[in-house]
Amino acid sequence: MFFNLSSRKNINQGIKEWKNTADGILLDVRTKEEYNDYHIEGSINIPLDSLDAVNQKITNKNATIFVHCLSGARSADATNYLVSQGYNNVKDIGGINAYTGEIVSCNISYHF
Repeated sequence: MFFNLSSRKNINQGIKEWKNTADGILLDVRTKEEYNDYHIEGSINIPLDSLDAVNQKITNKNATIFVHCLSGARSADATNYLVSQGYNNVKDIGGINAYTGEIVSCNISYHF
């Protein structure tokens, strides 16, 4: 079991580790609206206020879960919650606002 409880989180390093982890899950705990604005490809979205549904989406309690949000505050709360629910390999990687890699934007503007 490992936890990243240091105050210095590096989402860029966390994404690199996620990509190199066979069973890795990248969990974005921002709101659905924030996620739809932009997100990291391959991530799944379970907003912090809906995290009680995590057992339905992530059934393997031994999967390595890399948790992020916008700035790092919600990811810390989500990490604590996941651990309390019996998830064994949870890593808080901080906020997407510090991410320097590619993102997916789902905002589509229609002009009529």
